[in-house]
Amino acid sequence: MRTLKAKLTIAAVGSLIIGIAAYSVLSLAAAERDLLAQAEARETAQTVNLARDLSQRVVSLQQVLRSTADQIDPALEQLDDALEQHLQAQPALLQQFSNLFVAAPDGRMRLVIDDAGTRRPRTSLADRDYFRKVLAEKRPVISDAVPGRISGEPVIVFVHPIVRDGEITTLIGGALRLASRNLAASLLERDTAQGSDELLVVSNEAGMVIAHPRGDQVLKRLVVEPRFDRAFQEWERQGSPAEPTGMLLQQPGEIVSAAGVAATGWVVWRATPQAALLAPLRQARWQALRHAALVIVVLGVLTFAWVSRLLKPLRQLEERALRLFDTGRSVHDGWPAAGGEVGALAHALRHVGAERAHLESFTHQLLAQLKSVMEAAPLGIGFTRNQRFELINPAWCQMLQREEAELLGRPASEIFADSGDYERLGPLVRDAFSRHGAYAGEWPFRRKDGTVFWAQLNARPVVRDDPTAGTIWTFADVTELRASREHLEWLATHDQLTGLGNRVAFEQRLKAVLGHPPAALLVIDLDRFKPINDRYGHSAGDAMLKAVANALVAHVRAGDLAVRTGGDEFAVVLERCPAEAAFRVAGEVQRAIARAELTWEGQTLNVGASVGVAPLSDEHASVEAWIAAADAACYAAKAAGRGTVRLARTGGATVIPLPRQDAGG
Repeated sequence: MRTLKAKLTIAAVGSLIIGIAAYSVLSLAAAERDLLAQAEARETAQTVNLARDLSQRVVSLQQVLRSTADQIDPALEQLDDALEQHLQAQPALLQQFSNLFVAAPDGRMRLVIDDAGTRRPRTSLADRDYFRKVLAEKRPVISDAVPGRISGEPVIVFVHPIVRDGEITTLIGGALRLASRNLAASLLERDTAQGSDELLVVSNEAGMVIAHPRGDQVLKRLVVEPRFDRAFQEWERQGSPAEPTGMLLQQPGEIVSAAGVAATGWVVWRATPQAALLAPLRQARWQALRHAALVIVVLGVLTFAWVSRLLKPLRQLEERALRLFDTGRSVHDGWPAAGGEVGALAHALRHVGAERAHLESFTHQLLAQLKSVMEAAPLGIGFTRNQRFELINPAWCQMLQREEAELLGRPASEIFADSGDYERLGPLVRDAFSRHGAYAGEWPFRRKDGTVFWAQLNARPVVRDDPTAGTIWTFADVTELRASREHLEWLATHDQLTGLGNRVAFEQRLKAVLGHPPAALLVIDLDRFKPINDRYGHSAGDAMLKAVANALVAHVRAGDLAVRTGGDEFAVVLERCPAEAAFRVAGEVQRAIARAELTWEGQTLNVGASVGVAPLSDEHASVEAWIAAADAACYAAKAAGRGTVRLARTGGATVIPLPRQDAGG
């Protein structure tokens, strides 16, 4: 299977398979679409016809009741026994309804006739909506599906009033039991008799089932029927239309059509499985595939025989190419006498043989120069392929305290301080290669003795678009440089004396918090600090500032930022902190600073603090406005006698004094 003739045969047969398959798929897909379109049109037409038949039946039932009512004269109307005999003398009427009844205008049931005979129940229809509608409109009415007053089963009631001199004197009605499928019995039985998987259902305009092949589904919502659930939801989204012209609705695996029943508000639903309609087409598909497979096999054998004959010179060319670098044989002997691509390939191979000696000499010289460069380089230089070391220079080995033999052929991940770092490095290198063609980054590495150091790692692919060609790396120890840089970065955002954040960190944090309440800003100005500086000197003052910083840090959360903004002034940024909590923290900070003591030259020194609290509010449109509000509150604390906390509110600082015993300074 690895021979060229086999591959050409496979390519030819593969093209044939792809062509046949593509044609078959497209043709069958088009046939399937056409078949489904025809089936959808046919199903919709059948559903419309069923709805029309049901409408005609409803009209027929109404006409039967009207005819019966027209035959009742005023004298007959007054006598229950005579009415009973009149109705029983019409067997066709009794066959149309589950029961017949006669009711008085006040709703009293005069008599009921069904399969069990004639009864005169003591019940009333006055509370029925359809009865009230007949009285109000004085015309025939068809009820919604309701529980039967006599049988208790779900029924639909047809009522026809007898009107004399503009007033209703008697009501003639007939009921259809839904559970026994009287409503659409002929339609449902016709559907069942076909022996198919089609399902026919009738619902009212609210989507309640009033006819179903299974009686237990009557008076349930159509959405619970799994073969109509999606279609019903789409129908509701469209406004529950009852179109007599029919409509198609989406239902997975089904063709669902619906049509309104004229003059009733009912809807006939019909579901037909798509699989049953497509079965003949799919059977034809498998038959066509079997025939196509037979054709492909025959053509494949013929193609293989033809290609084998064409490629006979390749065998001779292969044998000669295997001895291409045999120094004991002339480079011009043993080649096949062939034209075309085989002859051109033989000529190219002869040229390769002639150039071989020259290339080998040049390669040896180049390798010698490369080795000298790598040994003289002060940086670590290495080459990896398939994530393993294939070449490294002495400087690389020295930094890792390893011998060359300990690294060659080993996974590159072994020199990293953490194997997880190597896994994270891979995606970064691939992304950098694709964007810039090179990578640079700092990573921690582990020496042979276990110590960890940081190195600057630079990489460039040998071939940018071919990861398998390998990667060239340079390696330099930057541990001291990194430590110096980190120290400078720390100094940029911290106060050297106290270790707290400085003004730069303070303003950065305020910008980040601004617009994200709840938050608060504390501004702290030390009381009685200048006398310590004046009397004991700046060394004592510096020591006192450190003690204050320690007290400050001990009474705020780890996530809060405490800063020294200058001189004896401090500030705290409280994130996610309501005004009440901020005021409480300010009090704790004030008391903690007041309790901080410094022993200096036999004396116990301490200071007090005035604290301004500015909760973040909508009126703080900028960092400067927020700081100004906190400063104003702090000035108010100073003016109030020092050792106090003031809360900034709209319109100025509000004085909220601390308890006297905790006031501190």
